[in-house]
Amino acid sequence: MTIRQDIHNSEIPALCRSCEARHRGVCGALTTDQLVELSRHTTKRKVDPGTVLVSDADTIDSYANVLAGVVKLTKTLPDGRQQIVGLQFAPDFIGRPFKHESSITAEAATPVRVCAFPKKSLDRMIELSPELGHRLHVQALNELDEARDWMLTLGRKTAAERVASFLHLIARHSDPEKELGGEVSFDLPLTRADIADFLGLTIETVSRQLTKLRKDGLIAVENNRHITVFDVARLERRANV
Repeated sequence: MTIRQDIHNSEIPALCRSCEARHRGVCGALTTDQLVELSRHTTKRKVDPGTVLVSDADTIDSYANVLAGVVKLTKTLPDGRQQIVGLQFAPDFIGRPFKHESSITAEAATPVRVCAFPKKSLDRMIELSPELGHRLHVQALNELDEARDWMLTLGRKTAAERVASFLHLIARHSDPEKELGGEVSFDLPLTRADIADFLGLTIETVSRQLTKLRKDGLIAVENNRHITVFDVARLERRANV
């Protein structure tokens, strides 16, 4: 049995063996042969903060998996005003299957690593692999659930609960393999202005609520961006999750 598993693993492209998206993302639904085929057209790259990965109204010709970092999603009104409508983390999937034009802008909020591949290649595999289509469907439903939860956050929670909810969101994704019960540290992926935009608050309100959380002993703040949450369970209660 061990020998068979080793042989199977040896057939997986080197590009994919240690990839987070293969284990927890949509690529986990692909067979070894499909991974080999997809890897022939795959490009891994690093992008700097502020780099636009997909623009609103762009023709969709490629997809990508987030391997590391945080991507912010924004919608733009006809008069140019923008709103951050979501965040993506590893191993989230960037792109919209079965659609020819993007309706959002995806921008690197932090240094990001992505694995990109042509739309045609994956679309062909979706037709041949029900499991791949199922995983994409599940991810879309998960994003819908998260969007509904965030509507509740913005519509009913207090400013204090919104800021705590945001920190809890980042803490949950900072180390997915870790049981969130104790201390977690991370860098804020957004500026104070972006956090305010995402939460529907002013920059001053965000700063006041972070200061209050610090004075209450829930968090420590270093260099204005590095956050240590001392007890995620306490933060969760403060967020009213």
